[in-house]
Amino acid sequence: MEVAGGLESLRALHKDLIALEDGPLRTIDKLCNELRAHIEAFKNLLDQPAKSDTSRKKLETGTIQIDDRDYAVNKEFQESSIELADALDLDELRAAELLVHAENDAELLDRSVTVSAVILYHEGRQFLLESLRMLLRNAENSDRKEYLRHAQLDIVGDILEVKDGPARNGSLYTRKCLKAMADIERWMQDLAERYQGALALGQPMTVEYDEIMAFQQSSLAQQHESLGAIVTYLVKGSYTSVDDFIKLLEHMPTIERWNHITVHYVPSITAFISQYGSPDNGGSLREARMLHTRIMDARDSSPWALRNLQAATICWWLAEYSGWYLEQRLGSPIQGADLEAEARARSDAFLQALKDGAFHCTLSICSQVYPDDIYDPARSGLTEYLLRDTPPLPTEATGTNVLFRDLLMEQIESFINSFISNMPDTLRQFQISEDDQRKKILGGVPPQARNTLYDQDLHLERFLVIIAYAFDQRIEAAEAFWEDPDSNLYGFLQWASKRQSTPRVGAFCELLRSISRGEECATAAHKFLIDRGSTKIARIRRSSSLNWGQIFSELNLYAAKIRETPTSSRPLIRYGGKPNADDINEPESALMLECYLRLMALICKESSEARSWLWTHETFKTLEVMFTLADVSVPPRLQACAVAAVYAMLTCKTLDTSLYVWNAVDHWASSPTSSVLAMSRPGKSMTPMVCMEEVTFEALSKTFDQANEFVHLLQVLVSPGADEIGLHDALPFPEQLGGSYRMPGIEPYIDFVFGKIFAAKSPIVDDPIQSRQLTNNVLDFAATCLAGFNENLVILANRSSIAVDTAIEASSLDAYARLHPFNRVMEWMFNDGVLAVLFAASNQDLNTIAAASPNSPIVLTVLRSIEVMNRILDLQSTYFEILRPLVKLQTAGHRRTVLNPTLASFEDSVATNLDLVVNLSLYSGLGNQELTINSLKLLEKLSSSRRLNASPTPASRQQPSGNRLVGVLEQHGDLERVRISFILGMQYDDRELELGPGAPGWTIKSVMLEFLSHCLAALPDRPNLAHGILGFACTGATLAVEPDGAFARGTSLFHSIVRIVAEYPDGLDDTIQLWSSSIRQKAMRVLSILRASPLTSMLAMAELRATDFLFAMFLRQVVITPDTNLDGLSIRDESFVQSDSALVLDQYLDQRCTLLEHASSELRLIATEGAPTLKARVLSTLFGSTTMLDGTQLLNVSIFEMLDFLAVDFPAPGLSPLTKLFTDVDFTVAFDPHNGTTGEAAQLHLVEQLLALRLNEVRKSGYLDDAQEQEKALLDAEAFMAFFRTQKNLRSLEDVRLRTLKAWSNLLALAIGHCDLEQGGRASLVLQALQTIMPILERYAAESSPEALVLAKLVQALLFQVDLKSSALDQTIVADVADDRFFSIFRTCLRAINVPEGDISLREVLYNICFRYLTSIADPSGSKSRQHNISQTVKISGKRTIDIICDDAYGGSGTCRASAVLYLDALSATAIIEKSNYMIDSLARTNFIIVLVEAIRDIPNELRDSKPQDIPLLLYNYNTKLSLLLTLSLTRPGATQVLNANLFQTIRDSALFAVDPDLGISIADTTTTSSALAKYYTLLLAVIRVIAAVLTSRGQQNAQTMDLTKQFLAENRTLVVSVFKKQAGVGGAAGGDDEEMMGYVDELVELFVLLITRTGFIDFEDQQGGKRQRRKAFT
Repeated sequence: MEVAGGLESLRALHKDLIALEDGPLRTIDKLCNELRAHIEAFKNLLDQPAKSDTSRKKLETGTIQIDDRDYAVNKEFQESSIELADALDLDELRAAELLVHAENDAELLDRSVTVSAVILYHEGRQFLLESLRMLLRNAENSDRKEYLRHAQLDIVGDILEVKDGPARNGSLYTRKCLKAMADIERWMQDLAERYQGALALGQPMTVEYDEIMAFQQSSLAQQHESLGAIVTYLVKGSYTSVDDFIKLLEHMPTIERWNHITVHYVPSITAFISQYGSPDNGGSLREARMLHTRIMDARDSSPWALRNLQAATICWWLAEYSGWYLEQRLGSPIQGADLEAEARARSDAFLQALKDGAFHCTLSICSQVYPDDIYDPARSGLTEYLLRDTPPLPTEATGTNVLFRDLLMEQIESFINSFISNMPDTLRQFQISEDDQRKKILGGVPPQARNTLYDQDLHLERFLVIIAYAFDQRIEAAEAFWEDPDSNLYGFLQWASKRQSTPRVGAFCELLRSISRGEECATAAHKFLIDRGSTKIARIRRSSSLNWGQIFSELNLYAAKIRETPTSSRPLIRYGGKPNADDINEPESALMLECYLRLMALICKESSEARSWLWTHETFKTLEVMFTLADVSVPPRLQACAVAAVYAMLTCKTLDTSLYVWNAVDHWASSPTSSVLAMSRPGKSMTPMVCMEEVTFEALSKTFDQANEFVHLLQVLVSPGADEIGLHDALPFPEQLGGSYRMPGIEPYIDFVFGKIFAAKSPIVDDPIQSRQLTNNVLDFAATCLAGFNENLVILANRSSIAVDTAIEASSLDAYARLHPFNRVMEWMFNDGVLAVLFAASNQDLNTIAAASPNSPIVLTVLRSIEVMNRILDLQSTYFEILRPLVKLQTAGHRRTVLNPTLASFEDSVATNLDLVVNLSLYSGLGNQELTINSLKLLEKLSSSRRLNASPTPASRQQPSGNRLVGVLEQHGDLERVRISFILGMQYDDRELELGPGAPGWTIKSVMLEFLSHCLAALPDRPNLAHGILGFACTGATLAVEPDGAFARGTSLFHSIVRIVAEYPDGLDDTIQLWSSSIRQKAMRVLSILRASPLTSMLAMAELRATDFLFAMFLRQVVITPDTNLDGLSIRDESFVQSDSALVLDQYLDQRCTLLEHASSELRLIATEGAPTLKARVLSTLFGSTTMLDGTQLLNVSIFEMLDFLAVDFPAPGLSPLTKLFTDVDFTVAFDPHNGTTGEAAQLHLVEQLLALRLNEVRKSGYLDDAQEQEKALLDAEAFMAFFRTQKNLRSLEDVRLRTLKAWSNLLALAIGHCDLEQGGRASLVLQALQTIMPILERYAAESSPEALVLAKLVQALLFQVDLKSSALDQTIVADVADDRFFSIFRTCLRAINVPEGDISLREVLYNICFRYLTSIADPSGSKSRQHNISQTVKISGKRTIDIICDDAYGGSGTCRASAVLYLDALSATAIIEKSNYMIDSLARTNFIIVLVEAIRDIPNELRDSKPQDIPLLLYNYNTKLSLLLTLSLTRPGATQVLNANLFQTIRDSALFAVDPDLGISIADTTTTSSALAKYYTLLLAVIRVIAAVLTSRGQQNAQTMDLTKQFLAENRTLVVSVFKKQAGVGGAAGGDDEEMMGYVDELVELFVLLITRTGFIDFEDQQGGKRQRRKAFT
């Protein structure tokens, strides 16, 4: 048998068979192929080569061969192999093979290699046996599809070799299984003896040794159980012979211990009996008579050690065997036999078997194979009463597999059917005998001694309870009782319901209860009880048949006695009166009443018809009777059953029903008429009703039964009703409840639950099972109260237009907030006692949790505790900030404070209970889906808390980690275990493709990835729990990689996530599916956060590079088209945006965005490191060809093709539905208050609640009284929800499209910038990029969409990647193409600038693009063909274009103003080259030249008054404007316009030249005089250049210009002289200035000299008589 080598294939086969049982598989052929591949393993079963000297000698040679590979083994390995061979009684070479295979799993199992080998060995055996069991079960199941069943039958035939071989081969295989069961028994016995021997010798026991011994015992027991089921299916499939049965019977006397191993034989025994003892299954009468003789003779000749089991086997046999004699068959061997004598003998033998404990044994098996972690006191009481001194099975039996239990119950069902059908006379004899016996006993014993009587035979009662266990929870089997009124089973029900004694009534009620599961069966049981007699209540003797009337009468009778009898004299279950079998005063009366109530509760819970009938019954006052029976003086178990009946009647309750029952509960709890009040003394300030309430609560807290059921009743009462619409806007109780004698509300009940039950640690919960069940109910109550509060109502009341006070069901929002149980429950959640129990509830033994079923109480307790903690964390801010102050203000002095005031948040309590973090981390790896989800949600919140993630304090320096939570896990030694559990949860299984999101593995992956991403995103700059789990070593404030750790070996969780991203499919059949895309998106999100965080960037990037992640991802990319199948729809479909298909596209684009960002990071890192080979490989991939490590070239989607998402058009956002009902609702409250509605999607849950509130508001006003109006209103609400859902999807798609475009643009710019190409090659790439981009840019620019801005920035970046004036470009063949392409870009930009209401940010980029293009062609010596007559092109675009540019140049924001001026400057310069005056005329037309000149006037004031951070931009704006003035002034017309704009007067007004040139003007951002002076001189230069250009352009013949310039020089003569002196170094100035400053001075001097020379200023001064002043000035 393959174990280690074939373990994975066996595990895979096992998973597929489980999936087949859960639902149909998509690929049946694959399963059949897997089964056929394991036929040899199934044939060999558990056969294994034994230890041998040959193998040992081979091992000792030091060289062995495993899986066709030679291994050199050292002495230590040899010893380990021999030790393993001895432990498993296995061939030494096989043991060595196990050790080799276990090497890889030892780390994942966190065990030694030897222990891992043992575990894997047993796992392989178990997977093999379980797979065979499921195969046989499916082949035997007639409900399976015919072709599937036949395929599996065919495989079974091959395994058993009966298809082509003799039929006896099946028998041989059966005996092999029986022998394997016996071998396992001996093995388990040997293990136990070895362990006991080691203890006796005092040998030290390691934890690992104890663990592996327990594991082997448990695994062997499971294997034994599987073999028992396999034998049973072989028998039922007719693969056995009668000799196999005889072999089994011969083995049974050797079994001496009554334990769970023995029970594994019971299905096989009963199956053999049905096969060979019944006339219906193909056996012969001759064989049956032979077996009968053998079985009956064995009672005396070969008695079994377990006599009760032998007696039970005889009963099972006789029930089946008697079927042969119902009618005599012709030619049968019983011709002439004395059938009557044989019948009497069989009956006598049956009765003798019963005396020997047959039914005791059967009932014991039925009751004890059910898990004992669910405590059912009433059923347990009845079962204990019937079994009394019967020895119980050991506790291991509670671990019975549910499938085995179902098989066992099917076999017991077969016995029940046979006994009812084949031995009716014996049944009747039971009844007659027991009734006579009971009359004699009751007639001769005084009433006071009846409660101690146990001498009566109760075989019929035991049989009824056996039926109850056999059919319980098996709805399909139970339907057999109700399907045919003429069937034996229904006839048995009728017979058993007649003339019942008190104990038999209880047993029959249990039977009826077990077959009343499900709506149909429960309704049938209800009708059965109606049909059996009158339902009227009367004090009469018990009727001949059990019916509702009898049940009501006896309940009423007992309730009346409770009301009439004073408490002090009321017996608990002892009643006086004449001894009468029909009276209720019998020893079993309490049991009978309990069973009545249990039956009523179940039928009410399951059947709506029965529930309605009971609520409206004319004479039976259900609630009144139930609360009377719940009196504190009633026996606790009976009281609990009465309370259970009340909450069963609340199934599918409405709010009105709940309010009605609340009043009844409060009346019952506080009624001062009860005699119990006499037992207490009210306090001075305490009313009798308050006193009674406390007495009631005190009595309820005394026993588990009462407390548990009452807490459950409260939980049901506070849960939402079936008629609630999910708004949670109503109080779950009457607002004035208890208001007549105390503060209204249910605070006393909440205080009872948490104060007296949960936190008080009452002695009633000493039993761990009861404690767990009660804790679970309390946590259910807490979770229901917390979940039932709608905190959004407070938000909506403050921010929406709806009158929430009148719209909600509660009388007012104030009453809702003040009285809702949420307040008091939250207060208790911060009580020290409650917190202690809450944390204790979440702290359960991990192994127990792992072994328990998902619905077991221990798992549910942990789940509820975690759910409550999640709720607390979600709602604590609302409680502390809003509700607690409100409640304190309004109830000051009227209520007891129970919370710990030192706790400011729930995290404060977690900080002292950090074991919770360890437990949550470990729970998340157990494979329990719901537990994993809830644990990780809570862990996510805790691990995102900065308080809990603080570094260890000095007192905890022993913690090796820099993170508190990671340190806790390391201290407990559990961090590696948690890592392994996450790694196992992240393993990819292709079976998930068949089950989709329903696969447990998919859900666990999804939740784990969400946890990691949220945790990393919350604290990206600090080591946290997610980093530790991913495999990083947290050292202080940094992360590292341990040299020998899993991360360094490539086996960490990080690497598992990388494999998920690289290998997980996008879907099936060329369809990108939501669930598969979701996993990859979440995994990519984790990697993206790690890549972007400075804390992990270098580590993550290095590992991703080592795994060739980038190349693998590019090879996976596909082109998205409008026809791509996205979860069943294409983008062309009208319903696409409204469906989940939109989410698929959203996720896919998000993945694309992450990949592009990663590629950009990789390129930057390569550029930093200088890795030319890797850079070439990456760039090759980006441009469409991936080079693998072996040199293979693979084509992939290129970066240009990855712009496919912009070719897909989304529908335009529609208008909101037109409806009067919701037109005045302000939905802005549903948007993020921090971002407003712009570009943000509405929060759908708030929209839904707004709609619901509006409907409530309108409904209360009477507008929706008509049914048609209500229907239309609901349709309108649905239309609004659809509208907002569509809007959300659209905005999400638009957002991810924009992010992806930005990532694509950045990557393309980087790729072209880093490619090692000459100008011609680089230009070709740029042109290819522009060819892809420009059509899209033009389309988006026309809409002024954000995409246009991104594309425009990319175009701008690309233009700067190419030297447009390069001679190399001119000499290439692409020159002409480039020329046309660039001119096309210019024209596109012109059109985009001219778009009405365009985006100013976009225009700024377009100005820069145009400026770049124009400056490249603005060369007077350039080719005219490359200038394309720009002025004419601008003129054609219209006057509006120049108007827009001028507006932006004047009033644009930020740098847009300067960009617009530069664009105008470039246009003007180009116009000069083209000898066009269009730009000058246009600027003059718009008065923009005047604006430019006027700007000079405000320069000093603005520089002085502006903020320091604004100065650089301000100077930049001045320089661009002056540059434009300079350009305009280069032509005569332009200079004329500038001069006419009052240039010189404006300069004079600015006083720029009137200041001391050694000091300059005041500039806010300068800290030194030299920096301010440099800026000042820069401005002077710019202005002087304009004056010089104007003077030069106008010419010396222009007197006006000459005069104005002379006047300018005369007015600013002081400054001119100072500049000359500074250049000449007069006064030491030249030596004190830096080189830059002197450059400014030199240029100023040159310009002043130019002005002086051109204007003849010196002669002008001489003429003005200024010689003396001038000489003096230069002296």
